Amino acid sequence: MTQSLSFDPHCSALFTDLYELTMLQAYYAEGMQATAVFELFFREMPPQRNFIMAAGLDDVLAYLEGLRFTEDELAWLQTQGGFSDAFLESLQDFRFTGEVYAVAEGTVVFPHEPLIQISAPLPEAQLVETYALNQIHLQSLAATKAARVLIAAEGRTVVDFGSRRSHGTDAALKVGRTSYLAGAAGTSNVAAGRLYGIPIFGTMAHSYVQAHPDELSAFSAFARQYPETTLLVDTYDTLLGVDNVIALARRLGDDFRVRAIRLDSGDLAELARQARHRLDGAGLHSVKIFASSGLNEYKIRDLLAAGAPIDGFGVGTDLAVSADAPEIDLSYKLVAYDGEPRMKLSSRKLSRPGRKQVFRVSQEGRMVHDLIALHDEKQAGQPLLEPVMGNGRRLPSGCAPLTQARAHAQAQLAVLPAALKALERSAPAYPVSVSDHLEKVTQEVTAHLQRRLVPGKTP
Repeated sequence: MTQSLSFDPHCSALFTDLYELTMLQAYYAEGMQATAVFELFFREMPPQRNFIMAAGLDDVLAYLEGLRFTEDELAWLQTQGGFSDAFLESLQDFRFTGEVYAVAEGTVVFPHEPLIQISAPLPEAQLVETYALNQIHLQSLAATKAARVLIAAEGRTVVDFGSRRSHGTDAALKVGRTSYLAGAAGTSNVAAGRLYGIPIFGTMAHSYVQAHPDELSAFSAFARQYPETTLLVDTYDTLLGVDNVIALARRLGDDFRVRAIRLDSGDLAELARQARHRLDGAGLHSVKIFASSGLNEYKIRDLLAAGAPIDGFGVGTDLAVSADAPEIDLSYKLVAYDGEPRMKLSSRKLSRPGRKQVFRVSQEGRMVHDLIALHDEKQAGQPLLEPVMGNGRRLPSGCAPLTQARAHAQAQLAVLPAALKALERSAPAYPVSVSDHLEKVTQEVTAHLQRRLVPGKTP
């Protein structure tokens, strides 16, 4: 019988790739404990994306604060072979003691700009790579997708309906959180509502209607329990369902308080028009129309362009899995060690050396240009990377509540150039340049490394 193990990936040091541990043992043997700086960034925009909205920092900081190896985990590692007793013993007191700089959650970012910068003794900074990439990747994808849906919805209500199609329970919770961060009204996931303090939404399923003798009796019973509910009208025939809502309103008179109907199949634009006509004809002007069924930003844009009188949208699968762009090519690279800049020269995977800062220049209330510079440079514009952790503990700037991150995300979308709000790839892309000093250091380090690559030649 397989033994059931207690495991929390959000604090366990075993949530890492094996090679991180083998490198840690090598660092231990070589006495390599000097300060290393790693930066997390991406090199290219995913398809059809003009920006990425950074998210996931809160989970990364919580992980760093709680990071440790338990006795059971170290005992298990010993059974795997390849790790010395001395090394495993050294992990008993393993903690993250470094500092973190990061862009605030909800910030829009672009290729080559560091989202997170971790500075710590080399083994500590190395080990956290897997978790940092995992959380920033998923949550930035979800926040970006949600932001695009909200742009398409043009101020109408958007609710996350994606839990049942998410890639696991953790993903479902994080999609709920980051959808709200990006500006969605809330989520259908009750656990996400409790965990993150975000509004929860729900209507009814077709099965509720099917379980009753007829649709009108189902509506009547549900409205008796939840007077201000939303009624799902497409179980049998959408427009007949609307007629049953009207019949319920006539039956209840002044006691009728149903807030909305939900359309979940068919030609949503045409059904919305006809439903609105019937509702208005019955004097039910305050009853709103909420739509779901395979929606995404493109479909929402087309529905509104067609004049569909829809007041809100429930978006599920496409949001939960970011279907049209399911990955960002995030990287976590060493840029400095023991006070010296480091870089990678691999073809098409170059990483610039040195600890950096990103400066954002705005004019007349709009972002116009970003500059990537070395961290100690003084440049025009707003620096995006701020200290969020020191000595392994969060700083006040690393304790921002979700409501603050949400407000920041909305402010970011407000200053985004109109071209970047398009659902297709913008041409030209948002301009991001490199400072002269960073370019000079890049060339110097490149030349130094290339000299060392020549066999038998000492740099």
